[in-house]
Parts: sequence; structure tokens; C-alpha cells
Amino acid sequence: MLSNLPVGFLLTVLILGVATVCALWPKRAPGPLGTGMYLAGMGVNEIPLVAALWAVPGTVLTLADDDPLTPGGILGAVILVVAWVGLGVVAYRAVRSADVPEAAMRASLGTDWRSGVEPGRPNLLRAFLLPFLRRRRDVERVRNIAYDDGGRRHLLDVYRHRSRPQGCPVFAHFHGGHFVSGAKNRESLPLLYHLASRGWLCVSANYRLTSFPDYVVDAKRVLAWVQEQGASYGADPSVVFVAGNSAGGYLASFAALTPNQPEYQPGFEGIDTSVTAAVCQYGYYGTTAGDPRSTPAAHVSEEAPPFLVVHGDRDTMVPVEWTREFVAELKAASREPVVYMELPDAQHTFDYFNSLRAQLVAERIEAFAGWVRSRANAR
Repeated sequence: MLSNLPVGFLLTVLILGVATVCALWPKRAPGPLGTGMYLAGMGVNEIPLVAALWAVPGTVLTLADDDPLTPGGILGAVILVVAWVGLGVVAYRAVRSADVPEAAMRASLGTDWRSGVEPGRPNLLRAFLLPFLRRRRDVERVRNIAYDDGGRRHLLDVYRHRSRPQGCPVFAHFHGGHFVSGAKNRESLPLLYHLASRGWLCVSANYRLTSFPDYVVDAKRVLAWVQEQGASYGADPSVVFVAGNSAGGYLASFAALTPNQPEYQPGFEGIDTSVTAAVCQYGYYGTTAGDPRSTPAAHVSEEAPPFLVVHGDRDTMVPVEWTREFVAELKAASREPVVYMELPDAQHTFDYFNSLRAQLVAERIEAFAGWVRSRANAR
């Protein structure tokens, strides 16, 4: 009988089963239901082995029971086996699509794009067994540096190698959160720590969660801070990549497409806010204020810098179709390369954990940046 079964075991396998279904077949839904389905599926989609191991303790305890073959026990076992099979499919999909980032780079930059760019390899142990380890010991984080006088919303963190090298290229990053939440120390940590360990100076900034164009102005202020103060932390302000996720992708693309426009730089119009290139992951590129000029797409021109755009084809928060439209407009107008990396079976915030997919994308971001820099040096 069900009463003879530890309730914890049955709840564990039910939660695991539901999360696995959300990972295999993600669906958009309104309100809290959609958010819950996204969170459950995203986590399992990136760390399937950890999710599978999560159910092991309860299973062992159930098998040690005097009478595990109750109807409830059999039901739980069936759900568990089906969930494990589903998690195997999730893991297989991640491994199967591992060559997609490289293929996207080749398609946009040519088959010899890696000339002069040092290749990297994922850490499989971290990816499958230790994806929660998002930080690195060889990187230090300098916290809560003020880039303006607006309190905690005008603070940034700097990530740099503990040896504190000088003349580092800059990677300025903006978090997501639908312009209503988010913080500088939560997202894309595997990417920021990876780049900092490789000699980059990474900047991750808060910004005002108010209205357009306040957050755009803040993004520009961060770029201005890099120009004026970055060198004291080891930055080379002549090499600045702007990046962001979700809402941060909006900010990164907007900033990259509107260099030195006075309307977005009140009080600091004379500071150069142009960037070397832009990296946008699962970004939102639509309007935010009912104003047609509030979309990054309204500012696309032939003067756009190189872009790397990454989006998962299973994203339930920002439909991939929106990103395809933005990329098409970029490619049609820009004279510079636009690399579009559409990741099979990837959800929103796929890079939160130090997963295989996150590591592969981080390495290609580094390689893309290396390609852009080597190309500029060759000119």
C-alpha cells in the first residue's frame, strides 16, 4: 500500500519526472505556471546527470525497506526508470549538439577562422558532475565599484586574474531579468570566470530597473567607466566587448549599435562608448516603451560592429523566432560579420550552470573575441 512507502521517495520521483518532461518538451505558458515549468526544465536540461543522482538516496532507502514491492513502490520505480531514460535522452541531446557552436563559427567566419585562435576544451568532470562550481580559484572578484551615484543600481564588479595583469581586453557584461529583477553577481558566472582566467578583465554591472532610456544610459555609463577608470584595474580601454543575457542582451546590442549618441549619454557626451564587438545570449530585441526607437533593431546600420548572437531553439521565455528576425536585419545591414549560434534543445539561461553547453559556448565566445582581435591587428 502507499502508506508503506516513504512519502519522500514518491515525491522525489514525481518531481524528477515532471522536471524531465519540462526539459524534453518545454512549453510556453502564462504566469507562474510558465515560470515554474521553465525553471524545472532549464535546470534538468543542463545538469541531467546530477538530476538523476538526486533520486539515488531515496531509492536506496526504499530498496532497504522490509517490503519495497508495494503498489506505491512499484509506481515510484516505474516513474523513476522512465525519468532516468528521459534524462539519458537529455544528456545525449547535449552531447550530440556539441559541434553546433563550431559549425556556426565556420559558417559565418570561414573554414580557416581558427587560424591564430587557440582552441579550448570543455572540462567534462565539471560539466557532468560538478556543474555548480561556477567560480575559479585563479580569479579574483573586486566587488561593488561605483560607476555613478545611483546607489546599488550603479555598482559593478570586476573579475580579473589573481596575477593582476595589465593591458587586458575588456568584457563588459549586463545581467537579465526582464528589466524588473536580476543582479550583477548571479548570471553567466562560468563565462566571466573563464574569460578572467584567460587574461580578460570582465566587468559585470547592475543598472536601473526603471524605464527606457534609463537602463541604456546606465549601460553607456559602464562603458564610459571602462574608458576613464578601467586602466587602474588592468584594462586596455581600446578593446571593449559588450555582452549580456536576456534583457542584458538588449542592453549590449543597443549600446553596440548606438556609439556616442548624445541622447543616450547625458552629461558624458564626450566620452567614447564605441565597442570592438558585441556578444548577446538569448536576448530580447523588441521595444520596451512603446517607442519604435526603443528597440535595438531600429539602430541597425552598416556601421554595426561584429556580433555574436546565441539563442536556444527551446527558449520559452524569449522565442527564438524573434532573435532570427533581429539577426536577419543585422546581416542585411552590417558590413561586419554576424555569427548566429542557434543551440538545439537549449532553454533560456542555459549558461547558469557550468554545464557542457555553457562551457562550449564560453569557449566559442572567447574564440570569437580572439578572431575579432586578430583580424583587427592584421589590418
